[in-house]
Amino acid sequence: MRGAGRLRVVPSSAAQPPSSSPSVGVVVRPQQPPEALREHATTAERAGAHELWLWEDCFWAGGLTSSAMALAWTSTVRVGLGLMPVPLRNPALTAMEVAALARAFPARFLPGVGHGVLDWMGQVGAREASPMTLLREHLDVLGPLLRGERVDADGRYVHLDGVQLDHPPQVVPPLLVGARGPKTLALAGERSDGVILDAGPSPDQVAAAVGHTGRGGDASFHVVVFVPSAVGDGARGRIDAEAEGWGNHRPQTPLVGSPEEVAALVRAYGEAGATSVVLQPVGDGEDALDVVRLAGAAAALI
Repeated sequence: MRGAGRLRVVPSSAAQPPSSSPSVGVVVRPQQPPEALREHATTAERAGAHELWLWEDCFWAGGLTSSAMALAWTSTVRVGLGLMPVPLRNPALTAMEVAALARAFPARFLPGVGHGVLDWMGQVGAREASPMTLLREHLDVLGPLLRGERVDADGRYVHLDGVQLDHPPQVVPPLLVGARGPKTLALAGERSDGVILDAGPSPDQVAAAVGHTGRGGDASFHVVVFVPSAVGDGARGRIDAEAEGWGNHRPQTPLVGSPEEVAALVRAYGEAGATSVVLQPVGDGEDALDVVRLAGAAAALI
């Protein structure tokens, strides 16, 4: 990573609909084997979903590899990665990988970073004493690197000496942060382009989270919300059973029902500040492709 940074870098305008009309996406959970990703990705695109989201949970398939495959197998759907745990990566490597995908697939890749599950980080010897400091230091350098700037940093965890990407993105992707607590939400509002909210928050909880970011009403700030979804008999029961297994409260507003009912719920999330509402299959994944198709049908109504 040397170079003169001669390429023109312009801001991304991708994936930013009005808040009253959020994008509709769907998660391909990492429990699905890598060889199943192609069918899910192409089905999502054919169905008309706006976004396809991937997770990088330990110890399933790598998120950047999976994102590259999904982008290569599709042509229009945006692919989001929510999220890359910063303890696992040097930020220069993260910038290199994100820049490569952003250049090859302009305006289609939505990268997210975050703390990761701290127990998993401990399993691989990557858990640090101050996760907030680590995330802040990554965010402080990732944005400038992706904009093609030369970066020096000498923090508690991040140390860069004159690092500059040879091939920065020509369309800089929005850098998102996975967040739950008020401190991480505030950090996302200060130092990133958006936030990823998981665990099926209600519209009221989304509005409260956006308030913590300090970016309410900012049309340039992305708010991605993952909401449990299931199709068929017993859909709500399967969602509640999975939430109980996670130790979470019963989701107040799962995305179940007809496409029209789901679209109405998506609009409610949009009114609360969400810019992307992402259907998250639950259970053993037997209805995952049906949830993909439901996302497309709801997207057509938004």
